[in-house]
Amino acid sequence: MITKDMTIGELLQVSENVIPVLMGIGMHCIGCPASLGETIEEACYVHGIEPDELVERLNEVAGQEA
Repeated sequence: MITKDMTIGELLQVSENVIPVLMGIGMHCIGCPASLGETIEEACYVHGIEPDELVERLNEVAGQEA
């Protein structure tokens, strides 16, 4: 389960299906060096995104992975 205290780096290890979601909302954190230490919640605040809503969406997308 994806939580807002996971780093972006950890998130990308859970599921590659989350990449289009992040890119679609302007979070190009995938290649950012800060992603190794920045949590999803911290990245959301930097980008003006509601963390709980994003985590819910990421869990939906990751759950669709076969």
